[in-house]
Amino acid sequence: MKDGEFNIKKGPVFANFVLADEINRAPAKVQSALLEAMQEKQVTIGDTTFPLQRPFLVMATQNPVDQEGTYPLPEAQMDRFMLKTVIDYPTIADEQFIMRANLKKDFPEPNAVVSIDQILRAQEAVEIVYMDEKIEKYILDIIFATRYPENYGLHDLKPLISFGASPRGSINLAKAAKCYAFIKRRGYVVPEDVRAVVLDVLRHRIGITYEARQKTLLLKILSIKS
Repeated sequence: MKDGEFNIKKGPVFANFVLADEINRAPAKVQSALLEAMQEKQVTIGDTTFPLQRPFLVMATQNPVDQEGTYPLPEAQMDRFMLKTVIDYPTIADEQFIMRANLKKDFPEPNAVVSIDQILRAQEAVEIVYMDEKIEKYILDIIFATRYPENYGLHDLKPLISFGASPRGSINLAKAAKCYAFIKRRGYVVPEDVRAVVLDVLRHRIGITYEARQKTLLLKILSIKS
């Protein structure tokens, strides 16, 4: 503060890549502020609104084993994350690499492998990846099958689902499929692209009862013919 005025000091959210480690240990107000930044691509401090840099990417981690002292994210906030990836234990070779790296006195200096401009151009390239109307219909069938499984001949799944995927599910499944096609060096989306990303896109968007297993559920939904 100087001469009765406050100077705004920008925090870690003002970056291109933000890692929220163990986000379920952050208080609800912190979670809400971060997720608002993710949605609006801006931060408001007092009466001043600051646009965030482009690109703005957020990765969050949470440990599902230790839930003591955590603040689980509500479904509406989880829905704002494009993907949820479940990471298993590392292989022996990977864990040996981790162990050796942590026994060294000094960590190697990180080297830039891509520029901001290259990321922005890649995002623009993904936007023009072609998606046929049949692929759109396939995606919508998957999403609607999570809401109304009985309409797709999946009557046994009806009592296992407490709520289906929201419209963000179809939007992000389409975006992720286009990204996957781009990674595979294709300018168009095929059904295999959708199937490659559907588990990560929808696993945190479907409410299931305790006796249901998400992977089995989604694999049944994917049995719908494209």
